[in-house]
Amino acid sequence: MRTTAGSAEYPLDWTVLDDQRPLYEADVDLAGPVADYQAHLTVVRDAAVPLPEPLTALLNALLENLETAAVKDPLVALKVLADLRCIMAGVGADAALAVQVGRIPMETVATALGTSEAAARRYVNGYRHP
Repeated sequence: MRTTAGSAEYPLDWTVLDDQRPLYEADVDLAGPVADYQAHLTVVRDAAVPLPEPLTALLNALLENLETAAVKDPLVALKVLADLRCIMAGVGADAALAVQVGRIPMETVATALGTSEAAARRYVNGYRHP
């Protein structure tokens, strides 16, 4: 198992492992790779732009309500999701334009979103050119 360049390496002896079974079912200590991955996620999460508490609370409440609606009244859930798509398209286009007009470097966008530059570029361009 290899990780990104410069990171720790966890070589596996495939001659004794069954490549048809997941590693977690084999007698392999995954503590190191899992810990490294968790540390990586923490670094990415900490570098991402924090959401203001009112928006976090709103998103959590929306999620709870949508999960309930999906079970109790799926047509309501689908209608809300359709409306959210329209909202996202408009606000996303405005935000993407602001990023481009403000000449915010894609590296900054990627860090803020907690993703790669390529993914950030696709994300921003997806709102600019749907």
